[in-house]
Amino acid sequence: MKILVCISKTPDTTAKIAFVDNNTKFAADAIQWIINPYDEWYALVRAIELKEADVTTAIHLVTVGTADTDPIIRKALALGGDEAIRINADSHDSYYIASQIAAIAKEGIYDLIFTGKETIDYNGSSIGGMVAELLDLPYVSLATKFTLEGTSAIIIREIEGGEETDKVQLPVVVSCQKGMAEQRIPNMKGIMGARSKPLKVVEPAAVEAFTSIASFDLPPAKAGVKLVSADNPEELVRLLHEEAKVI
Repeated sequence: MKILVCISKTPDTTAKIAFVDNNTKFAADAIQWIINPYDEWYALVRAIELKEADVTTAIHLVTVGTADTDPIIRKALALGGDEAIRINADSHDSYYIASQIAAIAKEGIYDLIFTGKETIDYNGSSIGGMVAELLDLPYVSLATKFTLEGTSAIIIREIEGGEETDKVQLPVVVSCQKGMAEQRIPNMKGIMGARSKPLKVVEPAAVEAFTSIASFDLPPAKAGVKLVSADNPEELVRLLHEEAKVI
């Protein structure tokens, strides 16, 4: 079995975010970059677990990014990926990124394609569905559990107010979230081995991007807390209505 895991570079959640170039780009010098947690902790680790159950399984990693993405993809190789492909492009357009991944997936003929449910920077949740559509494959989103029964996948996914169990024939595209697997840390053997694992750099397919980033804005600073005396409910109601605008 061949599994393709989509990997994305995102800012660490503890990084202090700032913008440059007229608020159109992240101030990269101030940011610690990491593997998107949904890609790493759930998609990649579940793929590794499947390989541990069947050693004939091959795990390929794919990312869309420039050379500064290489340390991120090397960490994913250290965790347990067999080889990696970096599509040499810098874009934040979901359709463009999905098209690049789909081109690689079409060429590699994969049984499973795993993505994280979203990236923690843009929160788009769109890549998995687009990849599935471009490949004309079934798509199951928000998966919390994944098991195999022969050539079928049994997938439990989160829905409003409960869970849904789906059964689908491979190949399939699945977006993964909390519950799929438990976070792992690369060991020394994996880190050393990752240096010699193949990381193939390919040029992007000719695809038009449909969107571009006009600007970023930081959220407004939080106002101070206002204390209202317990014997003055009228003032509380006025503040909730006129300032908080929640009633």
